[in-house]
Amino acid sequence: MALFEIIISGGIVLMLVVCVLLVRQLGAVKAMLGNGDSQQQLIRIETRITDMARQAVLRENGVREELRTNREETGKAVSHLGETVRKLGADQSQQQQQFRDKLDEKMKELRQENTQKLEEMRKTVDEMLQTTLERRLTESFKSVSERLEAVQRGLGEMQSLATGVGDLKRVLTNVKTRGGFGEKELQILIEDFLTPEQFKLNYDCGKSHGGERVEFGIRIPGLGTECYLPVDAKYPVEDYNRLLDAQEENEIEAIKKAGKKYEAALVTQAKKISSAYINPPHTTDWAVMFLPSEGLYAEALRRPGLFERLQREFKITLSGPTNLQVILSTFRMGFRQMAFKERADDVWNVLGIVKTEFSKFGADVDRIGTQLNAAINQTEKIQTRKRAMLRALKDVEEIEDGSAQELPGEDREPESVSSVKDIDAENINED
Repeated sequence: MALFEIIISGGIVLMLVVCVLLVRQLGAVKAMLGNGDSQQQLIRIETRITDMARQAVLRENGVREELRTNREETGKAVSHLGETVRKLGADQSQQQQQFRDKLDEKMKELRQENTQKLEEMRKTVDEMLQTTLERRLTESFKSVSERLEAVQRGLGEMQSLATGVGDLKRVLTNVKTRGGFGEKELQILIEDFLTPEQFKLNYDCGKSHGGERVEFGIRIPGLGTECYLPVDAKYPVEDYNRLLDAQEENEIEAIKKAGKKYEAALVTQAKKISSAYINPPHTTDWAVMFLPSEGLYAEALRRPGLFERLQREFKITLSGPTNLQVILSTFRMGFRQMAFKERADDVWNVLGIVKTEFSKFGADVDRIGTQLNAAINQTEKIQTRKRAMLRALKDVEEIEDGSAQELPGEDREPESVSSVKDIDAENINED
């Protein structure tokens, strides 16, 4: 407000200075002019300037008074605003204090409730832990006791097993018994993966001379004719044991010699299987030689080029227990695929029958729809006739139920109903 007052005061002073300068200029002009009219005009101009100066002074005084009044009102407003702000601050402080008090009470109650709940939870957890701990300890002691008993029984079984291993070793020294053992293991693996219709025991390879029968023939799925894969078990354990003994003694020459004998034994057995059992088209053009021990199979794979030589020269594939399971799984998947194909053909035939029956069903539905549309149209005609009859009879008074007499021709069937029955009978005859 001080800057505004300074600007107003400066403007008024500037106006006064301009008026004074104008008066001086007019005096100079008056002195220069001698004419009476000009003098009168100058007097009038001087009078106007004097009036303007007087009005400017009055306006300055009015502006000063208005500024003073505004300054007083502004001071009062500022004082009132300060008082209002102080009151609001006091109310705000009081409300904040009340809010803090309530918040402290709620927090105190919440802490008490939490403490109480935590105590209850602690008691519950302690009881559950105690119960669980006792139960677990009881179960653990029981389990330990059972396992100790099992270990004790296992020790006895190990002693029996050691005796059985000795007996088995004596049994396996017999070539015929050893061959039966390998054949039995092969039979167990095949029966676990394939159904009796998917393989043959002691399969006749179809050769005209010799009547050779392979231990197992696995039927090839997906072929139009009967074709079987020959699978024969061999157990050259003597050469393998000599190789193991040489490896234990770490004798290089003995290892090489035993390895060559083991390799020669496998080649001899592969040659026998190839010449005796491979007979297309009764069999496939390759066969499988099953080695009942993973050690035998692993040692055969370690011989450089042996696996490829047997396949190339004799069309024989070596297989151990694990590898044979993979081969049997492949055959089982093939048989399942063929079964799925056969079932898919059956499903396709059933869908064809369903399609034919559905067409007949659609025709029946269309006939029923035609009959229903005819009945609806006839019903609409009856409704139209009923409304026409009611309009014609609207001036006739109704007769009470007790005094109503039987209408003549009551037993006669209405024409509309008989026409509907005639339409239904015609539709039924058409069907």
